[in-house]
Amino acid sequence: MTKFSNPNFSIDLSGQVALVTGASSGLGYRFSKVLAKCGAKVAIAARRKDKLEVLAKEIRDDGGVCEPVPIDMVDRESIKNAVKITEESLGTINTLINNAGIPDAQWAIKQTDELIDRVVDTNLVGLYLLSNEVARKLIDKEEPGRIVNISSMAAFNTTPQSAASLYSITKASVVRLTEALATEWARYNINVNCIAPGCFSSEMLDGMLERIGDISKGFPRKRICDPAQMDSTLLFLVSPSSECVTGTFIKIDDGQGSR
Repeated sequence: MTKFSNPNFSIDLSGQVALVTGASSGLGYRFSKVLAKCGAKVAIAARRKDKLEVLAKEIRDDGGVCEPVPIDMVDRESIKNAVKITEESLGTINTLINNAGIPDAQWAIKQTDELIDRVVDTNLVGLYLLSNEVARKLIDKEEPGRIVNISSMAAFNTTPQSAASLYSITKASVVRLTEALATEWARYNINVNCIAPGCFSSEMLDGMLERIGDISKGFPRKRICDPAQMDSTLLFLVSPSSECVTGTFIKIDDGQGSR
């Protein structure tokens, strides 16, 4: 019988190689620093290379190991190349944080074909393809892995004023994708889970607040959350302690939305 430590929890991620998408700002920026601080080698992936270099310097100055990796979630070759670059520089990816995402910020009937394709490809299709690319490598090598998908509370709640119908649809799809892939890959010891954040400080939220004004006054706690308040959930889902947790989603919204 397996003997477990007491408590059976650790945030030591030494030996893990993590790929974080959307790492150039917001939640992805924070996730990358936290994973590196806990010992993981981190591939920080995004389109904006200048932002990645700033993040890379911060991580390295703090003693962490990272590699900036260009990625465009609407470009299938770019997705494959990101995995290849990460493997060559850091090793096999066994922790994937699917954080990249963009808003629609437009009423459904006014959305262009280009906008629809870009939102769906970035938020859903690219995430699915990248997950498959990483899982395929792990399965071939018979190694376990952790995938954490970042959805949104918009997957469960939208309003007539939000102008975010397509964003909401893609984020709801991410929740179902999480459940489906977790079921398919459980036999390979690849855990797939999902975090659904509410309103956390980020560039995306800043853009929304510019359009509709301060929404925190309507929240029970009258505040916008900080990405650091998501650290513990992320670390649990990528740690060995969560080995029995797969196919679930965790809402982190400070009680902002309805249930």
